[in-house]
Amino acid sequence: MSHFGASPGKRKQEVNISSHDGADTSKPTAVFKPAEGRAYTLSIALPGSIVANAQSPELKIALAGQIARALAVFCVDEVVIFDDGCAMRPNSHGYIEQFDKNSYTGYSNPNFFLMHILSYLETPPHLRRHLFPMHPDLKLAGALPSLDMPHHLRAHEWCRYREGITMEMSQPSNGGGEVAEEQAIKHKKKKQKTALHAPPAKTVVESGLPQKVLIEDHVSPGTRVTLKFSDDIMPSKPSEKEILAAAVAPSYPREEAGYFWGYSVRSAPSVSAVFTECPHDGGYDLTFGTSERGIPISTLVRPGSGESSIPSFTHMLICFGGVAGLEVAVKADEELAGMGISEPKDLFDYWVDLCPGQGSRTIRTEEAVWLGLMGLREVVVTKGQK
Repeated sequence: MSHFGASPGKRKQEVNISSHDGADTSKPTAVFKPAEGRAYTLSIALPGSIVANAQSPELKIALAGQIARALAVFCVDEVVIFDDGCAMRPNSHGYIEQFDKNSYTGYSNPNFFLMHILSYLETPPHLRRHLFPMHPDLKLAGALPSLDMPHHLRAHEWCRYREGITMEMSQPSNGGGEVAEEQAIKHKKKKQKTALHAPPAKTVVESGLPQKVLIEDHVSPGTRVTLKFSDDIMPSKPSEKEILAAAVAPSYPREEAGYFWGYSVRSAPSVSAVFTECPHDGGYDLTFGTSERGIPISTLVRPGSGESSIPSFTHMLICFGGVAGLEVAVKADEELAGMGISEPKDLFDYWVDLCPGQGSRTIRTEEAVWLGLMGLREVVVTKGQK
């Protein structure tokens, strides 16, 4: 018997993988470590119609998972799913399915489907059951790889910031029947008398920690909130059952401490709406459109070439086309037609080819996302305003 074979009756032993310097490489060590706060953001835009090009539910959700992994790896702050007019396609029976958001939407509305999956994967695992009811879109989501982003914290991990969801305040049981009703009336009258002198109500937040987290603000139950704790280290008292935190804007971890804190998901009814509905004051100040008909990306990012001419930015956008490219999205956009814009390159500061001399006839959008984010990585880290 070969020495590679397992001998019957012997238990499987763990393999300790170590590098030449003694480091244990069996577990991931590339933990995100923020250096300083950053003001700049990175956004990408792509059409949901790419989901319609996948033939089965397994392929559709795998495509969404591949895009989500790219967003996580390259610290993308916003993803915009726009309609390029190609999302609605006949199914295998030759007709277009009626959209019902409570049913499987991979065929009836690919834009919604892609947003649904990306939003689900961005959400910390301990909050998903609260924010995402059971849905046919999510049936296969458990097979997707984890994003493992900085805000996906385990119960034993501590960070000054954390994501949570507001909960209903638990009410003590008062018994049943007339006694309970009488006590409820007395409680209501007492509450009305002391309302002016009562301390401000606190809201309980489920954050994945073993301790109960309270915030001073009154927030409706079922609301996702970003928490900021007063200490950089976990409370030293194990018996401490409550921790006070503050509810802050989702951008605080990035702006104050430099954390990559997940991505927001936004929909746009057209490619022009990607720009006109931008949530940032002043819009995107550095934009890239992608096409094999653009200039080679290497001419922009090669040291000593055009990189120095690229201006610094606060909000950067990279836009990707679908199966037929950005050209079809521009053609289907009535707003752009009214403005006399027919060439997609006129929408962007730079019109770039991500892979000149490509060996395949086409580059799929989910592949282009990885190519674009990798190719422009140096621009992001060197030109982004802190």
